Amino acid sequence: MPVAVLALTAGAFGIGTTEFIIMGLLLQVAADMHVSTPTAGMLISGYALGVFAGAPLLTLATRTLPRKQVLLGLMVIFTLGNAACALAPSYGLLMAARVLTSLAHGAFFGVGSVVAAGLVAPERRASAIATMFAGLTMATLVGVPFGAWIGLAFGWRAVFWAVAAIGLVAILVLARFVPREAGGETAAAPIREELAVLARPQVQLALAMTVLGFAGVFAVFTYIQPTLAQITGFSVQAISAVLLVFGLGVSIGNLAGGRFADRNLALSLPATLALLMVVLLGLALAVHSQLPAVVLVGLLGAAGFATVAPLQLRVLEAAGPAGQTLASSLNIAAFNLGNALGAWAGGQAIAHGPGLASLPLVGAGLTAAGLGLALLAAHGERRARVCAA
Repeated sequence: MPVAVLALTAGAFGIGTTEFIIMGLLLQVAADMHVSTPTAGMLISGYALGVFAGAPLLTLATRTLPRKQVLLGLMVIFTLGNAACALAPSYGLLMAARVLTSLAHGAFFGVGSVVAAGLVAPERRASAIATMFAGLTMATLVGVPFGAWIGLAFGWRAVFWAVAAIGLVAILVLARFVPREAGGETAAAPIREELAVLARPQVQLALAMTVLGFAGVFAVFTYIQPTLAQITGFSVQAISAVLLVFGLGVSIGNLAGGRFADRNLALSLPATLALLMVVLLGLALAVHSQLPAVVLVGLLGAAGFATVAPLQLRVLEAAGPAGQTLASSLNIAAFNLGNALGAWAGGQAIAHGPGLASLPLVGAGLTAAGLGLALLAAHGERRARVCAA
């Protein structure tokens, strides 16, 4: 992979760390801010909704600027937002700081996906996207467990200071290695053309399958700390090691999903979503036993993030060249809308339903809906090819 793609990976690592780190700090934040666990879980939903709103708005607002400048500006927002999280004196201000931080997320991954795909040969585009998203997976492998340890040792605020420092490093790396004209930039398409892409049924289906498919992961992962502590019986200190297993699974699944999509995009989408649904159903059976739960948590990371590159490349292909940047950012927004939906659905199951042990079943139901849309999209494409012939 070109060094510029690896530089994008560094930025993705910082952003991924701040997105996922709150899962390993949920009990500490809830206790310090004097709120319930489901209320603290809304910090994930608030972040995700900020991504959902910020991705298309910032993408359109910066569409005429050089992509390297856009990426650097977004990392500055990210760094300042994490510093604000560390300083927040109340739950409301912490939520506001999380939303500020989230505004950079969607546009960074959206623009970064286009840049990464443009830096390599066409047959390696999914792998380039997966390499950039490897920063996200490294965040779950290294950033989240290490952050959970820092939170226990020095308090949760210290974690956000550490993430702000990661943001500064990412700014320097991006400035040094991403080329000025990154990804073969061309003049921006008219806004009307980019927005017209969103009316295509295949684009809408792709975005919807991202929302529902990935919601299944976050129905479980948002509340992974209390689930492992209260249902599986792990100590709070041991949960950091389990999160490391999840991160290892994420790293493997992300790269495998990218290679699978390069070889057969049409098959990779339903296959990875079906695998994720099966793993969630298995976790529902394993959550009461420690060793099986650890294995299934690792498989959840692998299966969940094996869907990322296929879903992202599917949107890029459905959008076509004219609307790729906006569609790419909107798909990142769709991932995060799925995060918010999953966190909300899980919170409802905890507060008003059968509780923590039911979360894998809630997730499996959401992913099953995404799988249904993937099969519907595949059927529509087959019919279109038959009609064209």
